[in-house]
Amino acid sequence: MDRFIVSARKYRPQDFSSVVGQSHITTTLKNAIRNNQLAHAFLFCGPRGVGKTTCARILAKTINCENRNADGEACNKCNSCVSFNEGTSLNIHELDAASNNSVDDIRTLVEQVRFAPQAGKYKVYIIDEVHMLSASAFNAFLKTLEEPPPYAIFILATTEKHKILPTILSRCQIFDFKRITIHDTVEHLQEICGKEEIKSDKAALQVIAQKSEGCMRDALSILDKIVSFTNGELNYQNTLEHLNILDDEYYFRLMDAMQAQDLAGAMLLYDEINRKGFEGDMVLNGFAEFIRNILVCKDEKLATLLEAVENFKERYIATAKKSDASYLISALNILNESEINYKAARNKRLHLELALIRLTYLAQALNLAETDSGVAKKKAVDKVKPVSFRQIAFVEAPLPPLQKAAAGPKLTVETSLIPVERPEPDNLHAHSTVTATVSQPTTAPAPTLGALLKIRKQVAEQQKQVIDKRNLDAAHLRTAWDEYIAKLTSQKNHSAVSSFRDAELRIIDEHCFSIVSSNNIQQKFIEQERGMLVEHMQQFFNDRSLNYQVVLEEKAGDQEPVERPLNTREQFLKMAEAYPLVKELKDRLRLELDY
Repeated sequence: MDRFIVSARKYRPQDFSSVVGQSHITTTLKNAIRNNQLAHAFLFCGPRGVGKTTCARILAKTINCENRNADGEACNKCNSCVSFNEGTSLNIHELDAASNNSVDDIRTLVEQVRFAPQAGKYKVYIIDEVHMLSASAFNAFLKTLEEPPPYAIFILATTEKHKILPTILSRCQIFDFKRITIHDTVEHLQEICGKEEIKSDKAALQVIAQKSEGCMRDALSILDKIVSFTNGELNYQNTLEHLNILDDEYYFRLMDAMQAQDLAGAMLLYDEINRKGFEGDMVLNGFAEFIRNILVCKDEKLATLLEAVENFKERYIATAKKSDASYLISALNILNESEINYKAARNKRLHLELALIRLTYLAQALNLAETDSGVAKKKAVDKVKPVSFRQIAFVEAPLPPLQKAAAGPKLTVETSLIPVERPEPDNLHAHSTVTATVSQPTTAPAPTLGALLKIRKQVAEQQKQVIDKRNLDAAHLRTAWDEYIAKLTSQKNHSAVSSFRDAELRIIDEHCFSIVSSNNIQQKFIEQERGMLVEHMQQFFNDRSLNYQVVLEEKAGDQEPVERPLNTREQFLKMAEAYPLVKELKDRLRLELDY
């Protein structure tokens, strides 16, 4: 029985012409090989599973091929190509930077670069996942990457270009790989199914291509799993079942129920989906993508952006014609909000059912009307009714005997009340005028109103605060500081007391000062008292805008000297000082030491 080889390895491209979806890369590399204009360092970056490492291996094989074709492809027949295909070539070295990311690993690689190839023209070093290298490893690699020997070529591959140092990027020729389109993925899968004699539906292959999200390696892995699951027969239904994907047919039925405002039908359909084992967040995400596809089909220019199985394209277009754009946009907002809050919901089924209820009656909620200025919501406006007041009879307040004799002219105040919008009772008049007569004595002053007294009191308090405000100077600051230290002492907070005593105070401006601490522990104890300390200082200086900041300044005398091991140069100098003959031997033999 032959050993099984996964499709991703079995059908890995062996030349540039078999690479799928990266023609802009392969054409450039073939022209560079044909014109002998190869760079000494390449950077292949792009998503996972799109052919970065494959193109690097094909490039390494092609530049060492002894009998290249006219179009720049390797012959796959010479000794170099055969040894490369069998994995025994000594001219290609692959390094996984994810597990070999230290400085020592890079130094080992740099030491290997010194030796010329035994056979062939170039030695190619492929460093995969190069963004995993540490910063020190990158720095150790800079000089060799900038000026390598003429026979050395470096190919760096990464999925995260932004993590690579700019000094590395400037030394490389950068190639950006793109995601493989659904069309190219489906064609490649059909070709493999033909070679493996697998019965396959195009709709099933399209579902696999969508699930892989532009990654050919994932698409081939999914194909292998489904073929094993279905015993060599690939159709639409078993693909959906294996990949745990909800069929678009459910979304079409759900959309029809919501547009008909059939809440019972929508709830029963979701119950059927839930019993099949689909999670609520997956339903929300899938339905949002479904409505997005309908919104895309509203415009024929955007129909090319539709990522769906061909069997449903016509149905999407028909549903888009009978759906209102405002309804679709509002539905997307509801689904987006529900998906964001789904994880925080305790009763997740109720949370999703509430979203279904809102979507079912969304058309009724969006009761729109065409106006001159555009589309506006209808809103009922109640009629305005004035508020009436009852006419109040005049009552003259009695005066004391002394004031009654000295009473002067009477002061008459007329207050006209403005009608207010309010229902009118039958026994009230529509309008009224209140006339009040106040006797004003000639000798005694008129009584002061309560509101005026309150305002005067507030102004007096503010003036008193301004007068009592203390200036922020060194003497007052030290006094307030000592008072707070005494307060901490009475609370038996001895740790904070020692930190406050050792701190240094500095005035920044008239509303701010700084507290300088010598270590982190003192800083933490002072920060713990921030609320109480700010309140105490503001009350002492009578300034609510007063604030402070804590500054950490470590003293040079507090740092203890740390012993460090001697480097190789210092070790040699110390050894030469103890044994002068060692240095004499080095000078006579004209040795250059590698420090």
